[in-house]
This record gives sequence, structure tokens and C-alpha cells, in this order.
Amino acid sequence: MTAALNADYTSPWENEELSIVRGQMRKFMDAEFAPHLEDWVKQGKIDREAWNKAGEAGINCVSIPEEYGGAGGDFRHETVVMEELEYSGVGGHFGHAVHSTIVSHYVNAYGTEEQKHRWLPKMATGEMVGAIAMTEPGTGSDLQGVRTTAKLEGNQLVLNGAKTFITNGHHADLIFVVAKTSDDGKPADNISLVAIEAEGLEGFRRGRNLEKMGLKGSDTAELFFDDVKVPPENILGGQDGQGFYQLMNQLPQERLAIAVGAVAAMERAVLLTAEYVKERKAFGQRLMDFQNTKFVLAECKTEAHIARCFVDSCIERHVAGNLDTATASMAKYWCSDKQNEIIDRCLQMFGGYGYMMEFPIARMYTDARVQKIYGGANEIMKEVISRTL
Repeated sequence: MTAALNADYTSPWENEELSIVRGQMRKFMDAEFAPHLEDWVKQGKIDREAWNKAGEAGINCVSIPEEYGGAGGDFRHETVVMEELEYSGVGGHFGHAVHSTIVSHYVNAYGTEEQKHRWLPKMATGEMVGAIAMTEPGTGSDLQGVRTTAKLEGNQLVLNGAKTFITNGHHADLIFVVAKTSDDGKPADNISLVAIEAEGLEGFRRGRNLEKMGLKGSDTAELFFDDVKVPPENILGGQDGQGFYQLMNQLPQERLAIAVGAVAAMERAVLLTAEYVKERKAFGQRLMDFQNTKFVLAECKTEAHIARCFVDSCIERHVAGNLDTATASMAKYWCSDKQNEIIDRCLQMFGGYGYMMEFPIARMYTDARVQKIYGGANEIMKEVISRTL
């Protein structure tokens, strides 16, 4: 789809191998995911078996080393998966980015060897679905203010608290809970990532599947922990007090992933709109023949291409290991802002049909809004960037 929008441009990080992966991904999406999207939206979550199908197709954990069950790729492979999800219309309805791009990389980067061999192969096959439980009813971006606790009592950690807005919350088998394991010293030194294996775990329960404005096929749940007992060995990395720093170190990849999805959404919106205005007629001529239509789409295509080039640069830097937090924050905030602006302008071209959910542009409009909120609100991104001035 990018080739159709920018025929003379190929991302500098893409090579023949990745093009083959892209082709395989597109066939898989068309056959296995896209036909089920409407059903997933209606039921408020994807089918659980979709995770196993993704595992069979090699979509899960594509950038995790082969020795832990992954495909042995890097962030470029993750990018191809995320882009093709977006181009197919499935996008964030399937919580791949949380499972594969975020959670599996916490384990790979900080887990003990035992933890890696225990969890990553099952995440790759889809036997285990991953989630990260950060947000609480009273705590969003301020992770140092979490109230959920995991206190050592005897030879067990006892977990108490509540989390909300948790992507993959209903399907998740492996959940990393951001919790306070101490009250000493600086708040940042008191936080750990505590893994729970949810099946049959006493004291753990899932709340309602939250009804959202968009991304309705993505199960988003409340989670509750009432004296949940887990072994201390379930602290990520085996040492408490490291959670805040583990989260911060992974933020560039998380925020870049959001920017990748935003760019793919912009490109899809422009293409869908260009196709529509070439067919739709008003006042005896195609909408595409009006100067306003051509100029608006020319502006949208230009801005989408600028975003593409910026994100391509970020991807290259990230693969090389030198993408800084501020630049990743720039990509996240600017691309998600621009995604919302471009989709809004494209929707206008559809007129009343753009407001009808049977048209993909309407779903893209509601799905886009959360991009400016999750992964750190865009206001937080600007705060991070401002510290470099």
C-alpha cells in the first residue's frame, strides 16, 4: 500500500527479505484476520484462537531471538507486521503491539534466563497472551504514584490493587503488574514489574470489558488483585525496585511503535479517500476534479510522506541502538496528532458517508483518537522534549 501512495519511495530500512515477509503478512491478514473484523468489533474482542493462528504464521515475537522461540528478527520485522495490520484495517483491534513489541521485550531485555525460557516460547506460539498493567483508576502517566502493592509475606509476594484500561486484559495469560514492592527511598526505587500467570490464580479477577469510542475489537479490561500470591521469582529480572527503570528504558520502542501505526493509518486514509473521490460525482463531475479536493489530498499526501521519512529515520536509529527518548517522543506526539488531522480531513471528503460506520474511514476516525493518549499522553511527550531545550 505504501508503494501505491508513494510509488517512487522505498523505506531505506526495507530489503528483499522484509518485502517477502510483507507479502506473506498481507496474504495472512486478508485470509485470516480482515474477514473477521466485523465480528470482533461486535463482540468487543478478537477470538482467542487468533493468537494461536498468529503464532503459527510467525507473527508473534518476530524480533525475539530464536533460542527463546521468536523469529530472530529486529524492529524492522515488527514494523512490517504493524504496518500490514493497519493496512488491512485490523490495526490496534489486535493487541499485537502490546504482546509482541512491548511485553515480550520486557522479558527479553530484563528477564532471567529461567524467565525467558519459561514465558517467551509460549508467547511466540500464542499459548500465552501478554499484557502490561500500568494504569490505575487514579493513576495514568504518573507511574511513580501507583497504589497497587506487592508485599513480601513469608516466602510469597501478596499483590493487592486494581488496574484499568488494560489492553489484552480478557485474553491475557501473562500479565506484568506495575506494583510497589517497597516504601523506602525514592518512589522510583520502590516499583517492580511482577508477573502473574493468570489461569486459576486465586484472588485475581477480570472486570468488565470496557466499552470504548474506538478500537472496539481490542479487549480492554479492568483487573483486580485481592491478596494474590505469587513467588518472588516472578519479579521481572529477579530483583525488586527495578520496574520504573525497566519501563523507562523501553519507552522509545513503545512510542516509536505508536508512530509506525500512525503513519500507516495516514497512508491508508489518503489512499481510501483518493479512490472514493475518483468515483463519487457532484455537480456533474468527479469530486477529484474539484481544486479543493486535489489540494487537500495533495497536502495530506505530503504530510503523510514527511511523517514516513521521519519515522523511517527513527527506525534506522532504533535498529542501530541510538534512538533517544526525546526523538521517540517527537515521533509519537507529532505522528499521532497528524494521523488525527489527516483522517479528519479525509473523512470530510466522504461527506455524510464518512459518518457511517460501514465506511472504513469512520472507524479509522474513532480508532485514531486514543493514539494521542496511550503510550504517554502527547502533553507528556512535549514535556519530555522540552527538557532537551
